[in-house]
Amino acid sequence: MKLTLEQVEHIAELAKLSLTDAEKEDYREKLSAILDFADMLQRLDTEAIPPTASVLPLDTVVRPDQVAPSFRREEILANAPAVQDDCFRVKAIFGD
Repeated sequence: MKLTLEQVEHIAELAKLSLTDAEKEDYREKLSAILDFADMLQRLDTEAIPPTASVLPLDTVVRPDQVAPSFRREEILANAPAVQDDCFRVKAIFGD
């Protein structure tokens, strides 16, 4: 499908692009090639191909949760700039 210069200008206006005449011609060729390729894909027979959400196997890469030793609360709070009631105290950002 060969786009016209008017169509390219319309697309450029929608995208708020200011194109030179050479750029318009370049984009006309490139966009036309993309539309030709999309048209070719539309003509492929995909009846025998089941709908697929992902081409990758549905294997999880997340390890299972395991209980492990952790830092003591006092060690963690020792680095905090401000502490209140055994918690980090942070400055309010939403006002009162």
